[in-house]
Formats: sequence, structure tokens, C-alpha cells
Amino acid sequence: MADVRRTGRRLEHPQAGKIRVDAVLHALADPVRLRIVRDLAASHEDMACTAFALPVSKSTSTHHFRVLREAGIIRQYYEGTSRMSRLRTEDLEVRMPGLLGAVLNAARVAEREDEGAGADPAPAGAER
Repeated sequence: MADVRRTGRRLEHPQAGKIRVDAVLHALADPVRLRIVRDLAASHEDMACTAFALPVSKSTSTHHFRVLREAGIIRQYYEGTSRMSRLRTEDLEVRMPGLLGAVLNAARVAEREDEGAGADPAPAGAER
């Protein structure tokens, strides 16, 4: 059976051995890109770029996906007219053991803390 990921359109990706920690950390420092990575990690499946509900324009989201791809965090391929994305979990784990898991865990903790901070126990207008 032919691999549906093989089409005439090819996207450039760094080889696993060329993934650099500074590029990965730079890419993950942006909240939109971190959200993309978190969504991919949560889905455990490849996702079409259009499946992400991002708070940015299409051209800006294309930029964010390119930064993630060029950093070696995601692999992208065409499936028909859709550009599919998947995490390069194995490659990242070999190059930087534990980094992706630590970043995703830290993002989950921060999100829980932000949600907890949103629940204001003081009545409105009360002095603190």
C-alpha cells in the first residue's frame, strides 16, 4: 500500500541529529506555538492545520507552523489538500530527553494556576 504522505509537495525538516535546543526553546516560548504543540500532544493523532482554533490570522498561523517545523518540533506533510502536522516526539526525546514532557507539564501546571487565580474569593469591591 502506498504511503499517502508521499506527494509532489515536500516540506523541509531538519534531520533529527540537527535539532538544536535553542531553536526548540525559542519555538516553544511563544504561547500560540505552545498551544499548537499542546493540542498535538493531547490528540495523539496527526492534525490538519485547519483543525486548530488559533487566535491569529491564517498567514500568522502558517508562520507559527513553519517555526515549529524548522525547529524540528513537528513534521508536516500533505494529505490531499490538507497540510497535516505531527509531533516529532521520538526525535526530540533522543536529542533532548525529557524536555518536551517537562515543557508540556509546566504548561499544564501554569494553566491550572491561571484558572485558580481566576476564581476571586474576595467579594467585588472588597479591599485587599
